[in-house]
Parts: sequence; C-alpha cells; structure tokens
Amino acid sequence: MTTIQKTSALLLCVLALFLIYFLNPILAPFLAGIIIAYLGDPLVDKLEAVRIHRSIGVLLVFLAFAAVIGAATLVILPLMVRELADLVGSIPSFLAWLQETASPWLVTRFGIDPFDVNLDNVANRVMGSWQKTGGIVGAVLARVTQSGFAFLGFLGVLGLTPVVAFYMMRDWDLVMARIVAMVPRDMEPSFIRLCKECDEVLGAFLRGQLLIMFLLGVVYALGLYAVGLELAILIGMLAGLASIVPYLGFFVGIIAATVAAMFQFQDPVYLVYVGIVFLIGQALEGWVLTPWLVGDKIGLHPVAVIFAVLAGGQLFGFVGILLALPLAAVVMVFVRYLYTRYLGSEYYGARDSARDQDVMVETKETVETVIKE
Repeated sequence: MTTIQKTSALLLCVLALFLIYFLNPILAPFLAGIIIAYLGDPLVDKLEAVRIHRSIGVLLVFLAFAAVIGAATLVILPLMVRELADLVGSIPSFLAWLQETASPWLVTRFGIDPFDVNLDNVANRVMGSWQKTGGIVGAVLARVTQSGFAFLGFLGVLGLTPVVAFYMMRDWDLVMARIVAMVPRDMEPSFIRLCKECDEVLGAFLRGQLLIMFLLGVVYALGLYAVGLELAILIGMLAGLASIVPYLGFFVGIIAATVAAMFQFQDPVYLVYVGIVFLIGQALEGWVLTPWLVGDKIGLHPVAVIFAVLAGGQLFGFVGILLALPLAAVVMVFVRYLYTRYLGSEYYGARDSARDQDVMVETKETVETVIKE
C-alpha cells in the first residue's frame, strides 16, 4: 500500500467518525435497517438459489422476521410488564422483610441499620411515583399525538427502518460488488480476505451471540418459572441480556434470583433450585450453544466487550451502543492482520533462517492463544 493510499484510508476513517458523530440523531433507523439486511441476506440468497425472485424472497424473509418479533412481543412483553408492576408494588414488603432479617444481624455485627426507614412513607412514595410515572407517560403520549409534526416524525423514523432494510437486503450483493470494484487492484486480494474474516466475525456475533442471549433468557426464565419464582421472566430475560458479556449474565441472574427467592419463599432450599437452574444454563452456554453457534470466531475478551459498549455509548449514544461490539469485532480482525504483518516485518527482527522462522511462528501462536483466552 502506497503512502497516498494509506493517507486516503485514514482520511476516510476520520470522515466516517465525524459523520457518525454529527448525524447521530438520524442514524439509528439506517443502522437498524442495515443490520436487518445483513441478517436476512443469507436467507434471501438461499431462496434465490431455488429460483425465487429476490424481491419476493425479501418479502418472505420480512414476513418471517415480523412473525417472530410479533409473537415474542405479544407473549413476553405483557408478562414482563406485569412482573415489573408486581416488583414495584412489593418494594415496601421487601424492605419490611429486610428489616426483620438483615437489620438485626447488621446491628449486632456492625452497629448500623441501613433499612431503618418508615415503611408507610416508602409505600406511599413508591405507589405515588409509579402512578405519577404512568401519568407522565400518558401525558407525553397525548402531547406527541396532539403535535402533528412530532407524531409524523416518530412514524417516519419507525417506518424508515423496514424501508431501508428492504432496499439494502434486495441490493446487498450489488452494493458489495460495487464496493469491491472501487478498491485499488493491488489491494483487492487482501481486502477480500479481510472482508471474509470480518463477515465470519460479524456473522458469529449477530447471528450467534444474539441468539445465545435469547436462548439463555428463555432457559433461565423457564427454569425459574418451574421453581415457582414470581419474577421468573423478568430475571431470566435480564440475565440473558447481560450474557452479551461472558459470565455477567450468570452472576447478575443468580444474584437477582437468589434475593427474589429468599424474599418470596424464605426457605434456603429454593436457593439450591435457583443455583441448579443457572448451572444448567451456564453448562448449556459453554458446552452446547457457544461452540455450536459462535465457536471461537469473535475472540473478544470480556473486558474489551465492557469497554466497547461503554465507550460507544459515551461517544455516540444509542447509535454507539449499536455499533460498539460489531466494530470491536471488526477491529480485532485488523489487529490480528497487523500483528501478523508485524511479526514478519524487518522492524520486528525476523530473519530468513529456519530457527528464526520457528521462533516467529511459535511466538505468534503463543500470543494468539493468550488473546483468545
């Protein structure tokens, strides 16, 4: 790659970052549409392979996505809202339980009582805030519907996502071919190889990790529901969502489920049942779901995942959160590529002798193993 090509690539990256920053308010539907198109393109390609017109294939994939999302929303969302309302209503009772169980031990051991509060005031404030929140939501919705421009803008953003997804899914192969055609000829082999690696990583994350999160949420929710926990779906889905960071979902879920089980049943045997549920979920994730759906293609360390999500949210808000992990996975592909080039460079000190070549290969394998672990 020449100096001009390197400078041009750097300027394009800087320009892209500036555009993301300044166009942040309008990017969400476009990014969501591109993600949907990326997820649906392999299915459309398979339908096209059996001589189904691509536009019809896109419509079929859209109907399948809508059916899955609609069914999940109609079944899961009302249950979670009901459990959330029960949770808010049980806060005073939960504080009373803490006063009866934890407060005596804390007073005896440390001389403090963090739960020494007036439960009547807490109950009144909680219920008042809950009702006030509902009133605020209703007022906001009423104001939005009364304001024609705001309501039309909301509908425009909501309706823009499937439109972008439809056209991107229909023209995905054409767009990719035109991008490849713009790449300088001497860079095309390396560019195509890196794009294939990025596609494997993104596919593993978007189609694999997100599916793992959903399946783990279902497993945790069904297991806790079988135990009899009232907040089973809420805690299960929360644990599944937190599973985007390895082991975080397990710890978040088991802590929340343990506290909820002790408050609801007040019997230590249910803690064993909760532990069994999360151990089964963790075993399924480590031995079945992750090797089957993801494998070792992503290669992101848990700390890198946390940093990427926080950094994306801090820099670009919700759009940054959407972009954080896919971009981090792609960056890891380029980091591995540059690392391999560095090991073979004169600056690193590689020689043509067999001994130095063996040392270089051994060092590369060792460092790659450490990065993956």
